[in-house]
Amino acid sequence: MKAASALDYRALAQRRLPPFLFEYIDGGSYAEVTLRRNIADLERVALRQRVLTDVSSLDLSVELFGRSLALPVALAPIGLAGMNARRGEVQAARAAEAAGIPFCLSTVSACPLDEVARATSRPFWFQLYMIRDRGFMRELMAQAQEAECSALVFTVDMPVPGSRYRDYRSGLAGAPGAAGALRRFWQGVTHPRWAWDVGIHGRPHQLGNVAPVLGKNTGLEDFFAWMRSNFDPSVTWRDLDFIRANWRGPLIIKGILDVEDAVEAAQLGADGIVVSNHGGRQLDGVPSTAAALPSIAQAVGDRLTVLADGGIRSGLDVVRMLALGARGVLLGRAWVYALAGGGQAGVSHMLRLIEAEMRVAMALTGARTINAIDGSRVARTVR
Repeated sequence: MKAASALDYRALAQRRLPPFLFEYIDGGSYAEVTLRRNIADLERVALRQRVLTDVSSLDLSVELFGRSLALPVALAPIGLAGMNARRGEVQAARAAEAAGIPFCLSTVSACPLDEVARATSRPFWFQLYMIRDRGFMRELMAQAQEAECSALVFTVDMPVPGSRYRDYRSGLAGAPGAAGALRRFWQGVTHPRWAWDVGIHGRPHQLGNVAPVLGKNTGLEDFFAWMRSNFDPSVTWRDLDFIRANWRGPLIIKGILDVEDAVEAAQLGADGIVVSNHGGRQLDGVPSTAAALPSIAQAVGDRLTVLADGGIRSGLDVVRMLALGARGVLLGRAWVYALAGGGQAGVSHMLRLIEAEMRVAMALTGARTINAIDGSRVARTVR
């Protein structure tokens, strides 16, 4: 199968990955209402078709946080992404670098900061959660500074992990000890291409940045137990002082879905926010990103850089998000599907598809530059 869209890579990923990994990247929380809303609400955003405008020359470049980008797109932080292809985060970071866009490495990546830094020549972003062990957080930020990461993405919508039913059904969660390990092992060996690429040649699997605190306990059960016990539900806006004291550079707050929280982030001096509901993986039933974005962008868009993620499956969706008020977007599942389906080449191809689709959408809406994509391009928004 030759992929013609990001969703085609989803089909390839489902075919190649063990079920416990595919369901982890594909699923949402509870009944997955918000997961579906993210896609459906974005699809309902109708753009104004404009004709007989000179669109012979289109400029898709944009400047974000002091860096010129070829596209208003970044690869979002995805936990355990490196389990989907051999040393997966390294492959994705290289594809993003070649495309002239940022890659954001997750705190809970398979490949550690220094490995990704050695494999790339341009700065990437680093994502951080609020962890109970502030000393370990301080060390992670120091490592990110040493790796010359150009922005810190501080995720605030995960004081506790969401309840994700698919992970229990697939055997990723809820089946501790030998039974769970045996179930995942069987899923792996029945997907030999993945087992050869990742299970054998992709080692070591030490969950990168958190390996020092996990020690020898590097199984998935140990990892999820660490997450449950170390994510800090007591975090408040005051804790941003700790982040600012230990980080030099742009600070992006990810997980904003309410206007009041966006205003708070602006007042506390964040350089940017990501309007996000964690891809529908945390609190189910909340609004989609497409529904929440316009009012947030109107409230704070002149004070900080507004980014968005959630439900973006094409270049047309990127243009829709920009028209709703985002300055740029983060691709999440789209790049992990492509990574699982085709490695670095798959991610690079997916990004070329996104760019080509953006060019068509811009030409047919009469927008010659990214700055020209604004609310005036929208015929109908989410209701």
